[in-house]
Formats: sequence, C-alpha cells, structure tokens
Amino acid sequence: MYDYSRLRRFPDVEAPNLQAWDATDELLVDWAGAAGIAGDCIAVIGDEYGAITLALTDAGLHGIRVHQDLVTGRRALANNARALGSDPDAFTSHELDETLLCGAQLVLVQLPKSLAALDEIADAVARWATPEVVLVAGGRVKHMTLTQNDVLARHFTSVHPQRAARKSRLLVASSTPSPPSPPSPPSPPAEKPLPVLETTTHVVSHTADGFPPVEFTLCAYGGAFAGSKLDIGTRALLDAMPALSAGYRAQGSTVGRSQLRKNGAAAGQNASNGGPGDQISGVTNEGMRVIDLGCGTGALAVAFALQLPTAAIVATDRSAAAVRSARATVSANGLDDRITVTLDDAGSDLPDGSADLILLNPPFHLGASVHEGAGRRLIEAAARLVRPGGEVWTVFNSHLDHRRALTRAVGPTEQVSRTPKFTVTRSTRRARIPGEGTKR
Repeated sequence: MYDYSRLRRFPDVEAPNLQAWDATDELLVDWAGAAGIAGDCIAVIGDEYGAITLALTDAGLHGIRVHQDLVTGRRALANNARALGSDPDAFTSHELDETLLCGAQLVLVQLPKSLAALDEIADAVARWATPEVVLVAGGRVKHMTLTQNDVLARHFTSVHPQRAARKSRLLVASSTPSPPSPPSPPSPPAEKPLPVLETTTHVVSHTADGFPPVEFTLCAYGGAFAGSKLDIGTRALLDAMPALSAGYRAQGSTVGRSQLRKNGAAAGQNASNGGPGDQISGVTNEGMRVIDLGCGTGALAVAFALQLPTAAIVATDRSAAAVRSARATVSANGLDDRITVTLDDAGSDLPDGSADLILLNPPFHLGASVHEGAGRRLIEAAARLVRPGGEVWTVFNSHLDHRRALTRAVGPTEQVSRTPKFTVTRSTRRARIPGEGTKR
C-alpha cells in the first residue's frame, strides 16, 4: 500500500493542519488499480501535489499524463517524485488539451471548486478522449452538489454517484458508443464547437477630477476565479486607483525613470557577468515598472495600464487558467505590447527589487481551506520584488491581520480606504537589510 504520508506540499504553504493528500486521492487510485487499464491510457486532472500520479507510478504504471492548474502543484509533484525516488519518465505533464487526453480510456479528476471549471474539463474529456472513456471525478462530500452531476450529464450519457467512503465520494461518467446505423451517403462529421470564452465589459467610474471612466473587457476561461466578473476585492482596489495613479501622474514617473536607469545598469552588469539580466518583460524601460502579483484574470493590470499609459506591467499568477484568461484580457484590450503575463509561483522567476509598484489582491483560501498562508507568501514576495522606496498597494479582507504583516515585511503601511469587508493599504518599501528578502 502506498505511503501517502511521505508526500509534501512544498513549495506551497505547509502547516500541521494541511496535508498533501486526502481520501479522495486514495479512492481514485483504488479505482484505477481495479480498472486494469494501462498507464498510457490514463489521464489525471487536478492532482494537487502528486498523490494520485505517484501512487499509480509506484504501482508500476507508466505513461500517465497529468494536468495541474497551479504551478505550485506542478513543482510539488516534481519535488515529491525526486524526493521519493519515483521514475521521472513514468508520467508527463500537460495543459488541458488534446495531448493530455488523446487515446485516454480512464480520466481521474479531483473535482474543481467551480462548476465552470468542471464543465471545461468534462468538455475536453468528451471531445478528445476515446469514445469509451470513463471519467471518474471525486471530492469531499461536504463540497459536492447535485449540480456537478448535471454538469457531467451535459457531456456524458450516464453519471453514477458511488457510495461515500471516508467522507469522499466518486462520480462515474461515461457514454455508450452509438450502435451501427444503416448505410447512408457519407457526410463530413460535425465538429463540436469549442467552449466560448466568457467576456464582460466593465466600466469603472471615478468622481475625482481628471479621471474619466475606465472601460475594459474582462475575459475568463472555466477555471479562473470569479469568471469574467469583478470580485469585490478587486473592485475595492480599482475604486482606490485614482489616488494611486494620481500620485504617479504627479511624479511624472520621474522617480520611476531614475530607478529604472539604475535597474537597467544593474541588469546590464548582471548580463555581462552571466547573470539573468532583465527578466521582467520585453517592454523597454520608458516608464515605471508595475507587477500585478496574483493577477487572476488581469483586471488590475489592464485598468492601471489604461490609467497610466507609460507603465510597463507584468501580470503573474500561479494558475494556468488565470494566466490563460489574463492573456485573453490583455489582448482584448489591445495591451499586448505593454503587459506581459507569466505563469509563476509568487513571482519567483522575477528579479529582486525590479518593480516600482506592486498591485496585490492576495487570496485567503488554500483549496477549500481558509488559511492566511497563501496571502502571507505573496506579501513576502512583494517585499522582495519591490525596490526600496517603491510601493505595494494591497486589498484584503478587513478581518485579516495583513496590515501588520505588510509593515513587518515591506515597510510603513497606511490605510487608503476601508469597507466592512475590504481594506486597501499602501506600503512603502524601506531600505533593505543585507540578505533580506532574497530568493531561496
């Protein structure tokens, strides 16, 4: 029997009450073992830290294909495989596309939180896997709804809930291949249309002088948080944006350009010494550098770019669905030349002190658990990424103690606005202590 207790969540948040597997993973692995299907005909979707994939490879299966939305999950799978001596060639990582599902006879899915994400997964499996594919989706009973059955039923002819075990349950979906029909004149098969990208146009109106309404289009694929709507935390930070962009308009980006000249010289020196050089974006250093850290669908990055046309912006997120959505948002607003979108874990691929300004709307959930750890990781990342004298503008749930964390990690922090639910703060990066905030 596979020893799941050896698995770690790293580089994601680790704590005594957070583990790298649950009973759903074990039920899915048991189902695959009983199915007797070869590894190269199995696809795994939503394997948070590698528990399903590594348990199957430990059982001797090879050729398993896996998709994980979060880059932290992808890195955790690689770390666990390396630490536990698993065969690195026994599985391959893929995006949610045809390469993941072509020829798949069994697809194991950890149920995502959103119905839109589940619909996207089910559509992909029905579209690209074999006609006789069996999709087995599992989750914790307390998070499951009958609507999930309905979503699967849109794409498969039968959906059978299994008996709950250890507070988890599996849903088994399949389609019976159509029986042979009488000969008829051949006709080209009708292609099932791809899912339509969800788009919504938003207008952010401000009463401050000199700030006309900002109109932009927000795009979202199935797995993106809040879809193409503005979540209320993002809205709170957008409402504070006149004060934010007014300060930088008043400066005329003078501070930013002075710092950029220093950054540019340092980058050139790093490059000449074989270092990474300027990794922020391909945009030239004409204005201030901004990082939207944990960008989601890209609302903050796009709105700020429209407010301040000289800014060069990097929008980064650990979710592949969010990054795909943010890229669509950037393109829909004609900002491809000014905003670079990257898939990354807390800006780990970006150089220290490389931003004049960081926009931050940190999450307070880790999967289905309420936990401040994800937000604290992004605050620490912001402290590393922003230059001394630069600013971090953050929105967070008012009941959280993030202001104290920002003061400790970044520097002096003041409240810009507050509602019963959300607080917006501005933090100024103090001078660095040698060795502080460097990448590990």
